[in-house]
Amino acid sequence: MNDNALPRAEFAAERFRLDAGTKRRMISAIASRVIAHTDELTELDSAIGDGDHGHNMTRGFEAIVQDIDALAQLTLPELLRGAGMKLVTKVGGASGPLYGTLLIALGKEMPEEPTRAEIATAFAAAIGAVKARGKSDVGEKTMLDVLVPAYETLAAGGDAAAVREAAARAAAATVPMRATRGRASFLGDRSIGHMDPGARSSSLMIGSLCDELGDN
Repeated sequence: MNDNALPRAEFAAERFRLDAGTKRRMISAIASRVIAHTDELTELDSAIGDGDHGHNMTRGFEAIVQDIDALAQLTLPELLRGAGMKLVTKVGGASGPLYGTLLIALGKEMPEEPTRAEIATAFAAAIGAVKARGKSDVGEKTMLDVLVPAYETLAAGGDAAAVREAAARAAAATVPMRATRGRASFLGDRSIGHMDPGARSSSLMIGSLCDELGDN
């Protein structure tokens, strides 16, 4: 699948208006979820990678939390770009550039008060940017194996609970996959039987966002 194959979303034109308090809670929820799973992400990455994914992601989100008050005052596009730049500069390995690219691309495409359709359109564009940055696609045991199913569920009209469940199922579905991208690909068949750490961190972030925003 390429980014042009992602289905379009059609929703009612109701716009999301996030005040500073909601933005602050959203940032805090995602950061807290990732930080709480530092050891799990490290363990997953130790099995098929460098073993630093958990600590790298925690370092990035701790930097975001340090600026949470300033970030919460920004418009939604500015917040996304600002958080993305934090991840690029603070998170090591491949994860920083990839997650940074995701958020920065979201920020470039996201209106200040988006409709659900505009959120889905921005998400599709951001997925395309991650594919281009990582030179990867669905089915290669990466974060894309969570991002794309989550997007497809959103684009099909799924509510927050459905998107959260799609992300969790997709992360679990990376366990039997053979990695063909990243450091895990050097393991060949030995990468089978382990959840991809990037897929897991993506599912954690999506899940926490869905829990915080619900069906708003």
